[in-house]
Amino acid sequence: QVRLVESGGGLVQAGGSLRLSCAASGRTFSSGATGWFRQAPGKEREFVAAITWTGGSTDYADSVKGRFTISRDNTKNTVYLQMNSLKPEDTAVYYCAAAAKLGLIRRTGWYDYWGQGTQVTVSS
Repeated sequence: QVRLVESGGGLVQAGGSLRLSCAASGRTFSSGATGWFRQAPGKEREFVAAITWTGGSTDYADSVKGRFTISRDNTKNTVYLQMNSLKPEDTAVYYCAAAAKLGLIRRTGWYDYWGQGTQVTVSS
């Protein structure tokens, strides 16, 4: 079993920055990928970014490309999401998810484990 715990969310003004962390414990993978998703009230959960276990490949939703950066530190079993130039439409609960299978996939069903989420609120 893999446990994922997100942290780093909060309230920030538009144009500001936050860094989210996703710490993994338990049976961690030596392959696969980790993704960030978000869900705003009344909307479906959507893909934000993903990174392979090696960190060699990344993928971003068009809405965050150029503003968000995903990275990982495997010595700490932690994946990060650096979010810059935040906009009110970035407001959502952000979830990290881990997949044992290799592939940068945007579908929620691809991922095996999910965290509980962290709230990000961007005020205008």
